[in-house]
Amino acid sequence: MSMLCEGRVALVTGGSRGLGRAICLALAREGAIVAFNYLKADADADATVALIEAAGGRASAHKVSVLDKPGLAELVRSLDRGHGKIDILVNNAGYGQVVPLALMEESDWDEMLDTHVKGAFLTTQAVLRIMVRERFGRVINVSSLAGIKMMQAPVHYATAKAALKGFTESLAKEVGRYGITVNCVAPGILDEGVSDHLPPARREEYLRHCALRRVGRLDEAADMIAFLASDRASYTNGATLVVDGAV
Repeated sequence: MSMLCEGRVALVTGGSRGLGRAICLALAREGAIVAFNYLKADADADATVALIEAAGGRASAHKVSVLDKPGLAELVRSLDRGHGKIDILVNNAGYGQVVPLALMEESDWDEMLDTHVKGAFLTTQAVLRIMVRERFGRVINVSSLAGIKMMQAPVHYATAKAALKGFTESLAKEVGRYGITVNCVAPGILDEGVSDHLPPARREEYLRHCALRRVGRLDEAADMIAFLASDRASYTNGATLVVDGAV
């Protein structure tokens, strides 16, 4: 059987570690040429590239913020020059912060919304021009269970992740005519990443409600994203797929 993303070119935001790294590995394993951006962690970015190349894949790391519009434009231009297209965009860049609304600084709110939502807007806007030209594209936005269900979660984080669901649905309607699908994945608690900031009591409460009685693995969420990036999900558009073990 052929690989799910064979011959495709993918850009993943925030790909140096955690779920971003798992997404890069999954796409590369399915045959995609993978580029990812990152902000600070040089060693982690190098490790992600090394893991992909050790498995026989192709990858490149690019140190540029998702809020750096000129930097993103140059990254997209360089990928287009090098590969002639960008088929897949995964808007994954983000972070977690546990702070109650009463103690939240305005800068906390701004940074959370900017990173998750404005970053997805700027990156998607830069890549869409190429996808429209090619009449093909797969955009996958990484939301969270906290943005889909009513649950105890930091308000600015839940708001940002809920915004990505709306972004997905509206954009899917706008660009579907060009052969571009836009979907969203909303993971529950995973074994690494944002969940590292959760208090133990919150994790235990999640496990009590989860039908599978365990947290998810990074690769389980990443494999769903690789599927949505493939031709096997060609008629899935504007959807939000919850990957939470049934909470």
